[in-house]
Amino acid sequence: MSDPVRCTWANPANPRYIAYHDEEWGVPCHDERQLFEMLNLEGAQAGLSWETILNKRDTYRAAFDGWDPAIIAAYGPDKVAELLANPGIVRNRLKVAAAITNAQAYLRLREEGLTLDGYLWAWVDGKPIRNHIATPADRAAKTALSDGISKDLAKRGFKFVGSTIVYAYLQGIGIVNDHDAACFRHAECSKLTEGRP
Repeated sequence: MSDPVRCTWANPANPRYIAYHDEEWGVPCHDERQLFEMLNLEGAQAGLSWETILNKRDTYRAAFDGWDPAIIAAYGPDKVAELLANPGIVRNRLKVAAAITNAQAYLRLREEGLTLDGYLWAWVDGKPIRNHIATPADRAAKTALSDGISKDLAKRGFKFVGSTIVYAYLQGIGIVNDHDAACFRHAECSKLTEGRP
């Protein structure tokens, strides 16, 4: 039996990448911890490949206390030094600092009575955007939606949330379904349209 048709970007030589494409990318996510994790991982990816970050994902979870915002928000100089010495993550001082800043911004969001889930999905009235990607050139790098969310997140104190990063984030968490039209996951993810505003 032949392999199903997948998006052209999915590296068939990396089982972790294939699992991410087949099981996670484009699937509507409403899990707070995962939404926070993915926001930070997309920021960590800036200037690098997503595959690089995906390969380090487990190490990131361990290094950043399971992406618990309350713990991360309280990180001090000793923890930062420990992270910058960890070869299992991207040892970039600005990106490590951004994760701490983002945790603090996330806690402020919660103090306002908002969840990341409710905040993000409200931008699309709880319904994922389904695009028709016939060729890689059809896939946008950013949109008016990612521009708006990017500006608002930055205003709320989040870091590494430029529009291109935010658009990749929206794809990853299923707010946007950008699977190739020929990819077997496009139709499957299109069925998962039940969001919660």
